[in-house]
Amino acid sequence: MAHWGKQGEITEYRKSMIKREMEMGMVMTVFRQKAERLTVQVIMETQQVAWTRTAEKTDGVLDLFEIREVRPGRNSKDFERFKDGKDKHDDNTCFTIFYGSQFVLNTLSLGADSVEEACKWLIGLEMLIQETLTAPTPVLIESWLRKKMYSVNQTKTNSISMKELKTLLPLLNYKPPSARSLKDKFMEVGAKHDRLDFEQFHKLYNLIMFEQNEILEEFKKDCSFILGNTDKPDASVVLLHDFQRFLIYQQKESWASDLNKVRELMTTFIDDTMRKTNDPEFTVSEFLNFLFSKENCLWDDKLSEINNQDMNNPLSHYWINSSHNTYLTGDQLRSESSTEAYVRCLRLGCRCVELDCWEGPGEPIIYHGWTRTTKIKFEDVVKAINQHAFVTSEFPVILSIEEHCPLEQQRQMARIFREVFGDKLLLEPVEHMAEQLPSPTHLKGKIILKHKKLSVEGGDTSKDFKAWQKQGDLEMWDPVNQRWNKHYCVISDVKLYYAEEYEEDKEDLRKYQDLHCSETWFHGAIKEGRLMAERLIHDYCTETRGRDGTFLVRQSDSVPTDITLSFWRSGRVQHCRIRSFSEGQNIYYYLTANLQFPSVYALIQHYKENLLHCQDFELRLTDAVPHPNPHEQQGWFYPNLSRGEAEDHLLRIPRDGAFLIRQREGEPDSFAITFRGDGKVKHCRIQKEGNVYLLGTTTEFESLVEMVNYFKKKPLYRKTKLRYPVTPELVDRFSTDKDTASLYEMKTYVQPNEIESSLPKNTVRAVYSYQATRPDELTFSKGALIHNVSKDNDGWWKGDHGGNVQLFFPSNYVEEVSNNTKLDFGKQDIEDNPLGELCKGVVDISKCNIQNLKNGKNGKLHVLTLQNMEQDGLHFDLAADSLEELFEWYKVAWGITQREMSKQFSREQEIRQQEEVEKKAEVAMEMSDLVVYCQPRSKDKDRFDYYNCKEVRSFVENKTPGKSLSMDFLQYNHKALSRIYPKGQRVESSNYDPYPLWALGCHMLALNFQTADKYTQLNHTLFNMNGRTGYILQPELLRSERYDPLQEKKDVNYNIIIRVIAARHLPKLGRSISSPFVEIELCGHTEVKSKTTVYRDNGLNPVWKSTTQPVCLKVYEPELTFLRFVVNEEDMFSDPNFLAQATFPVKGICSGYRSVPLKNGYNENLELASLLVDIKVLQPENTEEELYSSSSQLRKKQADLSSEGLLYNTHTKIKLSSPPHQPLTSNPFVREFSTSAHRAKQKKVKNSTFYS
Repeated sequence: MAHWGKQGEITEYRKSMIKREMEMGMVMTVFRQKAERLTVQVIMETQQVAWTRTAEKTDGVLDLFEIREVRPGRNSKDFERFKDGKDKHDDNTCFTIFYGSQFVLNTLSLGADSVEEACKWLIGLEMLIQETLTAPTPVLIESWLRKKMYSVNQTKTNSISMKELKTLLPLLNYKPPSARSLKDKFMEVGAKHDRLDFEQFHKLYNLIMFEQNEILEEFKKDCSFILGNTDKPDASVVLLHDFQRFLIYQQKESWASDLNKVRELMTTFIDDTMRKTNDPEFTVSEFLNFLFSKENCLWDDKLSEINNQDMNNPLSHYWINSSHNTYLTGDQLRSESSTEAYVRCLRLGCRCVELDCWEGPGEPIIYHGWTRTTKIKFEDVVKAINQHAFVTSEFPVILSIEEHCPLEQQRQMARIFREVFGDKLLLEPVEHMAEQLPSPTHLKGKIILKHKKLSVEGGDTSKDFKAWQKQGDLEMWDPVNQRWNKHYCVISDVKLYYAEEYEEDKEDLRKYQDLHCSETWFHGAIKEGRLMAERLIHDYCTETRGRDGTFLVRQSDSVPTDITLSFWRSGRVQHCRIRSFSEGQNIYYYLTANLQFPSVYALIQHYKENLLHCQDFELRLTDAVPHPNPHEQQGWFYPNLSRGEAEDHLLRIPRDGAFLIRQREGEPDSFAITFRGDGKVKHCRIQKEGNVYLLGTTTEFESLVEMVNYFKKKPLYRKTKLRYPVTPELVDRFSTDKDTASLYEMKTYVQPNEIESSLPKNTVRAVYSYQATRPDELTFSKGALIHNVSKDNDGWWKGDHGGNVQLFFPSNYVEEVSNNTKLDFGKQDIEDNPLGELCKGVVDISKCNIQNLKNGKNGKLHVLTLQNMEQDGLHFDLAADSLEELFEWYKVAWGITQREMSKQFSREQEIRQQEEVEKKAEVAMEMSDLVVYCQPRSKDKDRFDYYNCKEVRSFVENKTPGKSLSMDFLQYNHKALSRIYPKGQRVESSNYDPYPLWALGCHMLALNFQTADKYTQLNHTLFNMNGRTGYILQPELLRSERYDPLQEKKDVNYNIIIRVIAARHLPKLGRSISSPFVEIELCGHTEVKSKTTVYRDNGLNPVWKSTTQPVCLKVYEPELTFLRFVVNEEDMFSDPNFLAQATFPVKGICSGYRSVPLKNGYNENLELASLLVDIKVLQPENTEEELYSSSSQLRKKQADLSSEGLLYNTHTKIKLSSPPHQPLTSNPFVREFSTSAHRAKQKKVKNSTFYS
């Protein structure tokens, strides 16, 4: 089927016919939860693939630019559901589209009716993807505008109304200055009958984008011959020769001396074909579109091309793109393992992937051992690697094998490697007597195994057996929600660590039974029940000319446990009781006994789509009569609660995510949400404006109930979602139950900034134990932390401890916690924590008594209770899936307590464990024979007095050779390979900073590709060069014998002067309009950051004032320094939220007014999103002149330039002779910076703490 992807022999006529057929659409089988016959077509106007059930209804769409792979055959999970033989599609009629912008891609799996049809789609899609990737920016803007217009106008009538436009603009991240200004623009473009056709809509877009015309001031001052005195976007202001002058002098484009190339570029951006002449001219809008376009990019694309001359050095001279635990799609604890993760990494250019191989049922498997990550077959992984290893790069792939299989299954692995890889598998050295590694060119198309070889001392397969260690699932009693929650738990050393609770995968019908309570049509218990329901429906239908089927649902008057459906039919209200019955633990609801539903919500949804058959009539439910104030039915709403009382309520509930909403005193249309986040009580105002509730300035909801439901799924503040409604009943229970908070008052690590921010201000540590003598006093033990301390002068202070809030304690029993103590405390706990930042809490088992409650507790037959010996009220109730499993936990916990009492270890236990380790380290000869170059060495890894080129040394990130060995380590890296991998505490799959290790010449820095963070973005940027081969030749300086990585860098290679001007098409988070700001960061030998101001409520076209001072960045080592732009939005709590980023190696940066195309966290392009910056790369001696030259000097330079050169002066109509090449220091359009401009100061900053 490989020939399907080839287009070389296809004529242009054939290509056009394929496109036409794809646009007309084909009926195919779409494989999803079920196999359905749908029409699949390409919408050329919007550059999308759509699948539809009928002509009026689109089931789904995907963007062509988001397609990452079109894979022939039945090669996706979607097809696995249909292996029962009922589906008749052959392998060669099926294919799958992989698309998306996250690490885990979406799939659309299709079955065509014939091989010919499948072939057309495979060829056509590959053709269209390439056209989309190479399409000029104006074409992309037009398809984007059509896509957005159709998104609010499903009829696709090629027009848009004012109402639809008002719906669309917030989705585009834009808030009009006023309704009047929007209406004026609507009329200005020639609206007829309250609608705009597409051409008018395009003009309106240009008007909106031109609205921020402060950007023109840039060019009126510095490039006055380019822009005239115009305030209209469609005025012609940039002529051909003027644009050429701009490209040569301002943008330093050498190719612009060819006037034909300049003319061709201008023609690309001109909308009107009538103006595409031999002397084209730009309008203001077209010129600005060029400035923001990918055609004006900051990056020199030549450095992205492969340099074959650089591929002939030994492997040890390269940085090699490497992945850690490649099979994982999420965290290291319970995420899914997938062969698609290998495919994704390999197609992203990764050249070293990891396989954790474990003994499986009859065959080897791959997963993260001793965790809840899912398991995949070893053979499936090998086949996936074989198919995709050399799609992106033809250079060698290294398989890093972590071996845990017994000898027999190792032999299976060796057989599978040989059978699947065949000749691709490297079995012999390129040169037997060579003293250095072969080059990437010598190893093209080869797969190299990194695995223990029997002839090499030491090994790579060691296990960390800790005493009494156990891991798995436990249920813990949550005193807040009064229910059992399942947690992943680890016992390590003497402590039990537990992660966030999680839901079972199995379907639990009970969780759907209260869905109706948050719906607008559910009115709960209505006063005057039946009569009020009739009045509400009657009034609603009178006001809206309601149709039959208009309805509401309420609690029954006669049977409180039942529910009543009230609806409008033939001019009057009728009522029908929804009955229920129990079956086991589940409740079912019905109107007619033969049709039952697991929830009221499901019943109503059914009768909205299907007819309700009664004896006298048939009817479908239509419009819902909304509850006038649905929040009044909710336990979390308080009509009369002061701010102080709300804080008191929240302080009693020791859980982040606890919340309530209250009516603000004396303001009928004003509310406030009070919640706990990061251990603190927060308030946020909610204003009712008309029929909507406004949170912050731009986030609108139809009701408070809708708002609460939204933020139960999305974070409201940092990582905090609304989880625990603070009802009066909950407050009463926490006021009376002294041990209600026992489980969750322990210090957690999910939000370490809680410790960092609060400890220096109001936290103390007990230096003595204290026993309360009165009810209003605290009891605590030595070393306890007391938070939120308020100090009085009488020797008694107040504070929070052990679930007790603001009780007294003697001040001479405590000491204040300093900054240094605070930092060491949090860092060390995270370092020792086996769950890392996924840890929710910790229980010290050595300080507990263990009770086995044989009579059970809270509905569980068998419960294990850990009772804290130092605090009587502090206990933890634990349960497991079976008595046997609970007994296993009991044995481990009991062993810890016994060890604590006796302080003696069993030597026999240690010997048995050691024997197990040695047994696991055995290697099958069949596997050993497959290893040639990458032979792991674990013994004496830090000694560099002897090594050979065939070995590889692996180090955990925080245990690399110390500074005293840096030169030795660097010399080792010149000859042999090294691999670095993340420490075990990075359970959430975070990454370490690769820069310091790149600077030491380390080759394979294994990162978690599935995590979108700064370090994977730096890694992607580095390996995006050299044709994405996955191999980057280290700088000659780094390969030099004289290079000292620790020597202080004093010589500035060059300076970068940069200023952010504007942005366009920024992505949108949640429902609110973005308030963006931009951070500029230099990543390298030093780290320097600067940021713009926040631009409020505009993510479509913000412009930062021209008065913004430029930043001067000093570059010491251009070969290993990156310029990084990060766009954040400031939320209603003044916290930054990531929107987009762009990272570039500084050695490929172009000067001038440049576009910065933005990417998401996973380094995928964001549609049309870009920054506009003014950037100059200067030699150090010229920087002073650039920053501080006077305006008179600049005018003189401009005058000198205008008197020379072979350019057409459009203002004087005089032809001039050709200009000589201008050095960087003679830029005629340099912006004058006043002598008071601040010099950018070089700063070394910590990545985690810097934010200014």
